[in-house]
Amino acid sequence: MTSATADHGTGETAAWRDGKRYAWLLGLVVPAIPFLAWGLVSATGLGAFWWLGPVIVFVLIPLIDVAVGSDAENPPDALIEWLEQDRYYRWVTYLYLPIQYAGLVLACWLWTTYPMTLVDGIGLAVSVGVVAGIGINTAHELGHKKEKHERWLSKVALAQSCYGHFFIEHNRGHHVRVATPEDPASSRFGETFWGFLPRSVLGSLRSAWALEKARFARQNRSPWTLHNDVLNAWAMSVVLFAGLTVAFGPAVLPYLAIQAVFGFSLLEVVNYLEHYGLLRQKTDSGRYERAAPRHSWNSNNVATNVFLYHLQRHSDHHANPTRRYQALRDFEQAPQLPAGYASMIVCAWIPPLWRKVMDKRVLAHYDGDVTLANINPRNRRKVLARHGAASEAHAAGSTVEGGAR
Repeated sequence: MTSATADHGTGETAAWRDGKRYAWLLGLVVPAIPFLAWGLVSATGLGAFWWLGPVIVFVLIPLIDVAVGSDAENPPDALIEWLEQDRYYRWVTYLYLPIQYAGLVLACWLWTTYPMTLVDGIGLAVSVGVVAGIGINTAHELGHKKEKHERWLSKVALAQSCYGHFFIEHNRGHHVRVATPEDPASSRFGETFWGFLPRSVLGSLRSAWALEKARFARQNRSPWTLHNDVLNAWAMSVVLFAGLTVAFGPAVLPYLAIQAVFGFSLLEVVNYLEHYGLLRQKTDSGRYERAAPRHSWNSNNVATNVFLYHLQRHSDHHANPTRRYQALRDFEQAPQLPAGYASMIVCAWIPPLWRKVMDKRVLAHYDGDVTLANINPRNRRKVLARHGAASEAHAAGSTVEGGAR
């Protein structure tokens, strides 16, 4: 089923077709990276191809983004349910997992039997880490669904990066506290990625454990059980790493550690750019306003959206967490990143460049009033000293405008 018709309220129907339907299969290039790297090294003798993963994600995809451009088309509202029921899209994500783990097993074999230098081995580990990191995005897509087998597959995808607690924290923590100072996965204005990384990693871990501990406390049960979704997710990683060590020897452990750290760091840099500086304001009742499109940075760059299953349409995801990736919509009121996630990740790694590119966009989003942003408390004074004049001018302008009315 590739197309359908929608009634646009006029009694007339118009055909609609998903122009990216078969492009989604390109996402399966990512888990195939270890196989591609091995083939290219074997064919050319160039060890540089072990670093193929970061080259594809941080060089090739941004170039394709520039060449192909953006696509802001939304599926008609009347067809969203039809589109979500098309099981083809689910199998695109399911297929990521067997290729992901086949690549991991191949890498372990290569690390222990194939002649390569230490730099080559690290390059392959980073490439495998790219697969693991984007595998977390696949887990993100599956983990939000109601079907038990998809939630289970989400944990399987997370085992390689040892980040199984993400399954709990993201769904029950981040989605509740997004764009507030209480959310460890929402970055703050003036906060560098390197400052955000440990705060998010440790904060998300604590939050996931606290959420599961509270769940078991409500049942008057101990959290120390494999029914605890944090513990059973971690157990998957232990079993996986132990099995690979038995099969290939302890020499694989340093490389497995490198790929896991790179993998979850890739997730965290995406967390960093998704909500940077954005803040949900408090209502008169003291509660935060509901999450809205203006609380997530979005992008319609086609290539990155295809490789990340529309993750860049993040506002609609927060509004409709169970909505499947192919049906996510773009919102005009959502703030837009200047480039796709693949390019912005590199930008986030370089704090001066990030500040130059993004701080002005946060200020523009709030019409110059930096006090409306989610400011990093550690350098709040510095931020207000640098941008406070604009905020005062904005406040004065609002007062004059209000008086004129």
